[in-house]
Amino acid sequence: MCECNLKDPENPKNLLTKPLISKQKPEQNKTYLSDALKEVISINKIALPMILTGLLLYCRSMISMLFLGHLGELALAGGSLALCFANITGYSILSGLAIGMEPICGQAFGAKRFTLLGLCLQRTILLLLFTSFPITLLWLYMKQILLFCGQDEAIAIQAQSYLLYSIPDLIAQSLLHPLRIYLRSQSITLPLTLCATFSILLHVPINYFLVFHLNLGLKGVALSGVWTNFNLVASLILYIIFSGIHKKTWGGFSYECFTQLKSLLNLAIPSCISVCLEWWWYEIMIFLCGYLTNPTATVASMGILIQTTSLLYIFPSSLSFSVSTRVGNKLGAQKPSKARLSAIVGLSCSFISGLSALVFSLMVRNIWASMFTRDKEIITLTSLVLPIIGLCELGNCPQTTGCGVLRGTARPKIGANINLGCFYLVGMSVSIWLAFFAGFDFQGLWLGLLAAQGSCAVTMMIVLSHTDWEIEAERAKKLTGISDGCGDENQEEVVDDEKKTTIPESMEDSFAPLLSLDLYWNETIIYQIFIFVDVIIAWDVDERNKSS
Repeated sequence: MCECNLKDPENPKNLLTKPLISKQKPEQNKTYLSDALKEVISINKIALPMILTGLLLYCRSMISMLFLGHLGELALAGGSLALCFANITGYSILSGLAIGMEPICGQAFGAKRFTLLGLCLQRTILLLLFTSFPITLLWLYMKQILLFCGQDEAIAIQAQSYLLYSIPDLIAQSLLHPLRIYLRSQSITLPLTLCATFSILLHVPINYFLVFHLNLGLKGVALSGVWTNFNLVASLILYIIFSGIHKKTWGGFSYECFTQLKSLLNLAIPSCISVCLEWWWYEIMIFLCGYLTNPTATVASMGILIQTTSLLYIFPSSLSFSVSTRVGNKLGAQKPSKARLSAIVGLSCSFISGLSALVFSLMVRNIWASMFTRDKEIITLTSLVLPIIGLCELGNCPQTTGCGVLRGTARPKIGANINLGCFYLVGMSVSIWLAFFAGFDFQGLWLGLLAAQGSCAVTMMIVLSHTDWEIEAERAKKLTGISDGCGDENQEEVVDDEKKTTIPESMEDSFAPLLSLDLYWNETIIYQIFIFVDVIIAWDVDERNKSS
């Protein structure tokens, strides 16, 4: 028998003190898997109540449309046009501006700077109320604007009436959006679902009372929406007061809310642009339908499909908000590796969500439209496009979740640039070419959306893969004021359990092997996408260098 005499200078007796086969790597893998599973649970604890809330609010809009339908074709057309106008000029703007507070609140909560949440809530409410004034002036002159655009006068009068009675809803939205983000940043979402359930249960009797009992008709539908939103706001405020969660975060109204607005605006304006670019895309699609071969059928089918996409969007948007909260909390707590894990787990869940949406679209493609209409042509058009919508969700879910990661890291400008480039430079160009020049007609518009969502998802993944989480944690210090010595004394210690990754100074170095393939590369669409990504990442690096 061969004997190996390997002497260890630190162990003269040559005793075996360590196992021959190290078990460290399997333990690390097991720990990482365990952390990932815990993160899945944490993300879903926030996301699932938000999904229920989104479904409840979706039901509310459907109830309003049903009451409008009972009032007749003119009321339905006027109310639908008013809602379209309100979404473009009002609700999308308020929603986008409110999202600007999300990274501040999320990172402040993680950094245990609780009073900053209350101040940010006050600042955002003031910002939205101030923004509501020009929106109100625009709504007051809606009739003249619609007539100038060539709309039917009878429909314009109905739409004007609906919007005039919806003006108080701007105040409700200015309170509702910040309150939801304030709670979500603290991972409090179930009470929001319960409050939404309470308000939606009252929505039907309120509609009936105003529309039929008081004979307010179209005005009653508008007022019922306002009433329901104020019920939701009131129930949220009561919950915050009686639960006591405001004690750590609310120091009362302070003149400080009129200061340091620049940091909020730097996040709110890009967030608003990003949201508006995505919302307005669908309104432009409806406008383009009017120029297709059969505008009546295509516009009707487009209405059904947009309602469908709104329903499907509830799931990735809820996941996006949940991931944004988790990433922001972890960066605020100076745990970059945990923030990275939250992003990876969230994106993994988004692919599952996208696949589920595709399966759903394929399963209901032949029966979905029949729930809304009996017109065979509309049913045929809808069934042809539903599989395309399912494919769109394969890109939309990761893209929407990626936007959540960017919000959590306080980088909404990148999301706005990606949406602008992918939706309008890529998607809109493909839509117009396929629909009007390549003979795809109605399907061409949705294939353009598929191109937009696909390019958006790819670009988002490339940008996120080059995120330096250590740098983002340092930026979180500055955003929450910890670098100025404003943090709590009992703040958790920083856990450096992630290896620092570097971002290349120029993306040309990263793509050099690809760029040198041959001359035809320069003429490909893929190259144009890489150049677009190059510009975005280079701009992001410059911005972070300036801020540091």
